[in-house]
Amino acid sequence: MKARTRTKDKVNIITLGCSKNLVDSEVLSGQLRANDIDVVHENKKIDHNIVVVNTCGFIDKAKEESVQTILEQVELKRKGKLDKVYVTGCLSERYKNNLEAEIPEVDAYFGTLELPQILKQFEVDYKAELIGERFLATPSHYAYMKISEGCNRTCSFCAIPLMRGQHVSKTMEQLVAEATGLVRSGVKEIMLIAQELTYYGLDIYKKRSLPDLLNRLADIEGLEWIRLHYAYPSKFPLEILDVMRDRPNICNYLDMPLQHASDRMLKAMKRQITRAEMDELIYAIREKVPGICLRTTLIAGFPGETEADIVSLQEFLTQHRFDRVGIFTYSHEEGTSAHDLIDDVSAEEKESRAQQVMETQQEISLELNQQKLGQVFKTLIDKKEAGRYLGRTEFDSVEVDNEVIIQTDKKLKIGSFVNVRITKAYDYDLEGEIVP
Repeated sequence: MKARTRTKDKVNIITLGCSKNLVDSEVLSGQLRANDIDVVHENKKIDHNIVVVNTCGFIDKAKEESVQTILEQVELKRKGKLDKVYVTGCLSERYKNNLEAEIPEVDAYFGTLELPQILKQFEVDYKAELIGERFLATPSHYAYMKISEGCNRTCSFCAIPLMRGQHVSKTMEQLVAEATGLVRSGVKEIMLIAQELTYYGLDIYKKRSLPDLLNRLADIEGLEWIRLHYAYPSKFPLEILDVMRDRPNICNYLDMPLQHASDRMLKAMKRQITRAEMDELIYAIREKVPGICLRTTLIAGFPGETEADIVSLQEFLTQHRFDRVGIFTYSHEEGTSAHDLIDDVSAEEKESRAQQVMETQQEISLELNQQKLGQVFKTLIDKKEAGRYLGRTEFDSVEVDNEVIIQTDKKLKIGSFVNVRITKAYDYDLEGEIVP
């Protein structure tokens, strides 16, 4: 069937996977718009003629979703509803040759660092002067900001270095300029992201420079919240916490994936830390920043894991009472050192263990939320849905954490801050009323 013709291209970008991918899509969008090309994100109208699928290749489920999305777009092209389908991102970086052979209908595949090559498909050049400028896919009051690319860690389960390469930091000047531009455009909250935040600066400043960067970002007028995601626990630089404690616009929030609590599993995962060292670190963090919200991510079903290891993990959660916990089931990724191990935990058992761990955390989460009853929190209004407003406190990041449900007859501005007294507490959400 003949593809429909348009007088001007319109590009739809579909982003799969993590917030780091989202930033890449926003950068691509900014470059296209600067070259006078119409671009949208996740367009449901199908009034576009070109699609760029930004894929994820992190674990099996993500890879399956990426392949399915590519096939759906190829089918739209076959029916004449699209002129071109391009694929980029982690899956494309890792499996480009396989994808070209299996889904040849895609017009071109690109890796994670091939933005200029993507732009050439549109007969435009990469504009270096736009560094840091993006067309946000998020609501205008918050944005993710990637402070580095790649990772030098050698965790046995992780394929990210295969897809994203070695750690490369952006300069502080670049990041301050980017953050200043975001604030100028209306952003109130910036979430710092990287494969490994605490490694920031080692490559260009020869020292861990995240504390220096945080101080410079905290000086930006109008930047209300700075949030830290993905800090590695081994050799964690505690001076980060001094800056967090001293600067009021740095959220008392730390996302630090620990992955497990059994020494056997930590060693097999090549995490470079022991359970005792993690205990000591968590106590030190909470001593330096009383009331800090700690979020962690765990893995269930790693090769060789036993029920005793899961019990150890549950005991660890009970001991430290994390505010937020997410859990993945282990994915046997080729090219990682863990791929040499026997994937000896069935998919069903992995899911069962993950559920077992989350049941423990669910009780903890409810108890911690109940302690907030009657307290007043500064709350950022994210959206209005089904006649009620949904917001977040400084202890909650977008999508993965609690929301604050607000029932009010007042008209609240999206992206504004209000004070909310908590009146109801649920497992993973809060409800409250506005107070002066």
